[in-house]
Parts: sequence; C-alpha cells; structure tokens
Amino acid sequence: MKSALRALRIGRVLLRYRLDDLLDDTPAERWLKLMRPFVPRASPQVASLSRGERLRLALQELGPIFVKFGQILSTRRDLVPPDIAEELTHLQDRVAPFDGVRARDIVQQALGRDVAAAYESFDTTPLASASIAQVHAATLHGGREVVVKVLRPEIKRQIAADVALLNGVAAIVERTHPAADKIRPREIVAEIETTLAAELDLQREAGNASVLRRNWIDSPDLYVPEVIWSHTAERAMTMERVRGIPSDDIAALDAAGIDRKALAAKGVRVFYQQVFRDNFFHADAHAGNIWVDATRKQNPRFIALDFGIMGQLSSEDQYYLAENFMAIFNRDYRRIAELHVQAGWMPAHIRIDELEAAARAVCEPYFTRPLSEISLAEVLVKLFRTAQRYELTLQPQLILLQKTLLNIEGVGRQLDPEIDIWAVAKPVLEKILVERYSPQRLAGEFRKRLPEMITRAPDVPRLLHAWLQQQVEGKHELSMRSRDLAELTRIAHAAQKRVVAAVLGSGLLIVAAVLYALEAGGPQLLGVPVSTWVAGIGGAWALLAAWPRR
Repeated sequence: MKSALRALRIGRVLLRYRLDDLLDDTPAERWLKLMRPFVPRASPQVASLSRGERLRLALQELGPIFVKFGQILSTRRDLVPPDIAEELTHLQDRVAPFDGVRARDIVQQALGRDVAAAYESFDTTPLASASIAQVHAATLHGGREVVVKVLRPEIKRQIAADVALLNGVAAIVERTHPAADKIRPREIVAEIETTLAAELDLQREAGNASVLRRNWIDSPDLYVPEVIWSHTAERAMTMERVRGIPSDDIAALDAAGIDRKALAAKGVRVFYQQVFRDNFFHADAHAGNIWVDATRKQNPRFIALDFGIMGQLSSEDQYYLAENFMAIFNRDYRRIAELHVQAGWMPAHIRIDELEAAARAVCEPYFTRPLSEISLAEVLVKLFRTAQRYELTLQPQLILLQKTLLNIEGVGRQLDPEIDIWAVAKPVLEKILVERYSPQRLAGEFRKRLPEMITRAPDVPRLLHAWLQQQVEGKHELSMRSRDLAELTRIAHAAQKRVVAAVLGSGLLIVAAVLYALEAGGPQLLGVPVSTWVAGIGGAWALLAAWPRR
C-alpha cells in the first residue's frame, strides 16, 4: 500500500510539473491523461520553464533521495540529453538535519561503545546535513578536533523502497517508450543503485580517503584529511577536522591573498595526476567538496572532502584515453579514430576514414579559438557523443571521468578565466606517459610478476606436449559461442512470458466483467464489489506487462 501511495504521489508531481511530455506518443500517455483532471495545473511560471528546470524542481519536491538520484543521473551524459544533464548539476543536496541525539545514538551503536568513552566531546548540533548523512563536530581525548559523519536513520530501507519503485517505473518505460533503447532506463536505475550502495558504507568511503591521502601525502598541491580508523565503522566515520575556503568563493580567496592563477593550474595538474599517475580520482569534485587551504597564500593547495564517489579505469582504458588526449593535442584525427576502434569502444567493422572525418568535424572548430578558450572536457564529450552514432560503447567509469573533467575545468576557469587548459595539461600528461612506459617502470612490473611466472613455468612443457598431441591425433576441439543464438533464446523466452501474461490478463478482465454483471457479493468500493476491482486491476497489470517492447 505504501508503494502504491508513493507511486501515486510521484505521478501527481510529474503531472504538476508537466513532465508527462517526456512520455508523449507512448501508451503510457493515455494512463497519465486519466490522472490529469485530478492534478492541479502547473502555474504559468512553471509552464514557461525548460524541461530540465521542471525536472529539477520535481526531484527537489519528491525529497532528498530523489535529489541524490538526480545528481547521479547528471553524471550519465551518455544516457541523458545535454540540457537535462546540465540542469541536474544544479541540484543542491541540502536537507533538514535529523535529531542530534539520535545521531549520537547511531554513532554509539556503530562503534560498540559509549560516545563519552570514544570522544571527549560530541556536538549534537550538526555542521552540515545531506540526503545520505550529516556531519557533527567532536573532540578526541587529548584535544584533537575531528568531524563525525553519520548515516541517516532508516536511510537504507528508504533507498531500497525508492529503488524498487524506480525499477518498476523503468520496466514500464522500457516497454512503452519508443526511445527506450536509447534511454536505457534499467541501466540508469542500476547505476543509481550501485552508487548509492557505495555511499551507504562509510567504512568504504574511509578506505577511499585513506588511499587518496597515501597518494598525496606531503604534497604541496592537495591535502586529504586523516581517517581515524579506531572511531570508524559502516554507519559512522571519524576524520580530522580541516578548515578552508570553498573553491568557488572568489571574494574570500581574494581577501585571503590567495594566488588564484597558481591555484587554477594546480587543480588541472592534480586531476591529470590522479587519473593517469595514480588511477584513482575524486569523482565528485564540485566546489562544496574542494576547499582551499587559506594558510598557504603564495603556494596554495586544495583540500579534498567527501570520498563516497571515486573513479578508476582499467589499464587499457587508461592507456587509450591518455593516447586520445595526446592525439587531440596534436590534432591527429586519424589516430583518434584508430584508438577508438583499438580500445574496443567501437566495433571493428567501422570505417576508420568515416570516423576520422567525424572527429575532424568535432575538433576543428575548437582550434579556431584561442587556446585559453578551448575546453578539453567539451571536446571529449562531443567526440564520444558523435561516436555514439557509430555504435560507441563506453563503460560507466569513462562517463564518470567526463563529468569530473568538466567539473575540474569549471573550477579552474572560475579561479582563472584566462587559464590555458591545454598548456597546463599537455606537459603533465607527456611526463606521466614517459614515466609510466619507461624501461624502469616496465622492469618493475616484470619483477612484480616474476614469482607468478616462476610458479607456472613447470607446467608449460606438460601443457605444450598435450596441445601438440591433440593436433597430431586430430582431437583438437573448437569451442564457439554465438551471441546471435543467445539473443534469439532471450527473445523467445520474453515472447513466451508476454503471451502468458496476455492470456492471464484477458482471463482476469473477463472474470471481472462476469463478477460485475452477476453483482457478486462481499465488501464494495464505490458501489463495485472489491473482488471485481482486484480481478480488473490484476488483469490490467498483466496486459501492461505483456505490452511489446519497442
């Protein structure tokens, strides 16, 4: 019943903000029309807004979890139209705090000991509050200042219920929307669920922070607060307290005498080092999570916060992405096309010359501008978007990297509007590539794998002899798997399920009609027997499930 009421409320909000136009020309449109007379019309101010703005306002009204969904969705620019993705980046994850005494109790349960024993003091008034957790100031015994991040009570249950509801909505959209293959609603919900699951484990976030701190220990460019592991668990995380200025507070940075030009260049360098040197990058690098150390005026550094979303690339994607960047720097469009195919991002049958021409059409307009006005993030996003017409397939981590690069360049240009991203990034990337693929690095990788190679070496003669014997005796077997056969099997199973659902739905509707005609007894709702309602709703749901996917 709760899920039904929640679904009804979501439907009402979507209609109020005129978001039903996203389902125009689909069977779902007819069902939404039935609800329209019962939903207040949108105000002229709302009606005049863009679809992205209306969606943002609707998510904010639906509550904090949906705000989080929207924020995650904004990172998937491969799945969401650019105008909607851009608007969703403005969603603010600020919600009313929950009771501080309750937060103290959660910390106590998570740590398995009394708060007074763990901390010298614990402030029940939160410093900040978001949809997943809130932060409290505290002091360890000995006087060290820390902050404690605490998960909201019942947040796991709430997210599970909302995700289940979204999966149901995604299934309906997949069956009814003509562009379902491009929207990929189930994939969107799965991505949201995965990201939220990671943010619900604060011990995992603490591990992310610890690794990032180790990568940048004693660095003059980036500071990562220390995790207090003795006071950290799945539902509560304790870190050293840091103070700084948000990176978008230009007035405060100028008042503190911070060299913004030097800071902007550092931000770009830090990003490329995280991605290509460490292969571990902060993927939620907006101004709220990136502060500036105000005590270092001439040699400023950033302070990183909130480590719930981190990114990593496979070694292959890392290599091909770096080479793509260098090809863009050098305007080598043929190389860009070849790399897209070699990386496996595109099928082998794609013509290189066509892809080269498409890359040239994307990149050349940018090179007519001054280098200080060129955004590498924009170029990369447009390249990938163009390549989608040629059957581009990208992993979510690459899309996450796109979003992070857009954020970093945005922070850099806010700090220094005249920054030449290319002049800063190219030497950093060249140096990293030289070091990464140097003979010394390769020798180190060989030494690392040498024990494994020695362990397996005795088996090589036996395996070679067995293979040769199979060839001589004609016993070599070739194992093949056909994707086409697997797809046909899947389609056949799906068709079978739809037929069963259609038969069941038709039968239930007939039963409902018979019960209504015979005036079946028992309790009634709006003058109609409840049994008739149950049979009718069940029949309609089964027919909806049987509706063919487009």
